[in-house]
Amino acid sequence: MKISVFGSGYVGLVQATVLAEVGHDVVCMDIDQAKIDQLRLGQVHIYEPGLANLVRENLDHKRLLFTTDEQLAVEHAEVLFIAVGTPSREDGSADLSGFFAVGDAIARHRCEPLIIVEKSTVPVGSGDALRGHIDKALRQAGRLLQFDVVSNPEFLKEGSAVNDCRRPDRIVIGC
Repeated sequence: MKISVFGSGYVGLVQATVLAEVGHDVVCMDIDQAKIDQLRLGQVHIYEPGLANLVRENLDHKRLLFTTDEQLAVEHAEVLFIAVGTPSREDGSADLSGFFAVGDAIARHRCEPLIIVEKSTVPVGSGDALRGHIDKALRQAGRLLQFDVVSNPEFLKEGSAVNDCRRPDRIVIGC
């Protein structure tokens, strides 16, 4: 399956790498060019046991590609994971600008049906808000797109994230 993961931080990088490891064709997109350049060389910016070797192995087998090209990542995917940062604002609310920016990219570049998987830590109702955001952008552009948004929260523990992703003790999926 062709999968794209937006965000190459802790959650996104582990998710992309484990999906590539089981044989999927994965594109991992991030806006940070320096981070992507390092990842293309197999240099992992986070410490997680076994992750660096898995990244290098999947790069070598051409199952994992790192890019800053949002169009390539959107057009590649049959399933698109959103694993971008949602830092807290001063008032404690989540900053969803990066989350909605992925929605904008989808609206700009996608023509084929798509499943969007929300992995980012977001407030309840964010999936519906993303759907509305994409629908509005599509209407403004005079375009139609068949897509679904599902939630699949992460439960990774530092130090065992690769194993947690490979063999989760629970899987929660919502829509």
